[in-house]
Amino acid sequence: MRIDYEKRIFGLDLMRATAIIMVMCSHILWITPEMRGITRKLFSVFGILGVDVFFVLSGFLIGRILYNMYVSDKFSFKEVTYFWIRRWFRTLPNYYLTLVINILVAIYIGSQLPEQLWKYSFFLHNFSTQLPWFYPESWSLSVEEFAYILGPLLLYLILFLRKKASRPQLFLQVTLFILLLFIITKLMYNHEQTIRHMRHWTLNVKSIVIYRIDAIYYGVLAAYISIVKPNFWQNIRYISFAFGILALIGINFLIPLNGWFIDVYPQFWNVWYFVFKSLAIACTLPLLSVIRTAPKSIRISITYISILSYAIYVFHYSIIMQLMKFFIPSEPMEGLDLIIYIMVYMLITFVVSYLVYRFYEKPMTDLRDSPRIKSYFK
Repeated sequence: MRIDYEKRIFGLDLMRATAIIMVMCSHILWITPEMRGITRKLFSVFGILGVDVFFVLSGFLIGRILYNMYVSDKFSFKEVTYFWIRRWFRTLPNYYLTLVINILVAIYIGSQLPEQLWKYSFFLHNFSTQLPWFYPESWSLSVEEFAYILGPLLLYLILFLRKKASRPQLFLQVTLFILLLFIITKLMYNHEQTIRHMRHWTLNVKSIVIYRIDAIYYGVLAAYISIVKPNFWQNIRYISFAFGILALIGINFLIPLNGWFIDVYPQFWNVWYFVFKSLAIACTLPLLSVIRTAPKSIRISITYISILSYAIYVFHYSIIMQLMKFFIPSEPMEGLDLIIYIMVYMLITFVVSYLVYRFYEKPMTDLRDSPRIKSYFK
């Protein structure tokens, strides 16, 4: 697999690689249910933060694409459709492949399939109701897909009402509207719900589309600032990064220290924790987005993990870990045996992800740049 490092931004690869490592560490807790102490707490926090790093980074990348597309004189619904087609060639092949494999795995190990399995085909399984147990990591893909549809569609429709308005201003207004809208949905949830515990929060708030789309649009807002205020973006990069990292560490340290638990402070968890966390992650972007390279020894491994991150995400948990747990349960293990088990799990995950990327994901993604598709939208 050849990598054109000149076309990549190391800081963003580092961000993506960090996110997938966080997610994998959080799921290792299933292999090591007896883990206690600071490591367990840290891995639990990783599970909450990892996907949000993906969300904000995704928003930043698509935000820059959408902004440049929107302010162009050539902007049209055909351009919007082409944006969707490109995103779908990037995201849908892996999703539907792993959905089919998850179904086959469930049948093989004797697990019952969800009653409304069809919803997974349209990313509706966690749109507004509790996340099912089946293929649980797919929740974030639903959030991504609806975020890709909502923003561009609103940007296009608003032009019918305000044809002569400044498009940069319209872009900002639509982005802020989306952020406000999904803060309101979370406030409404918090007002209506009385069940206050973390498992319920995980399945009914953290993983639900109508409460989480804004996580991506904090990245879109960062993209807007980076383009419209490039000098400001450059000047704040160090202080913004320091603030973002310290804020993420500080808030997760203060939660247990001050007893900010969901049964006592439900609004904090249901609404403001999401907002604070996304903003803090976005604050790391001014610096990370301008780090273009790194020493070769670090750059190669981080870039590979970044490139394989999507395949790792959809395969590592409900497929690879599920099958390993089925054939070789990890619960009786401890010490060296458990370490070897985790290392084998990691090795299998990276090998499978590489093969999927090399022979399936990349060829499918490359189709979006085929002359036939490009000619249709030009």
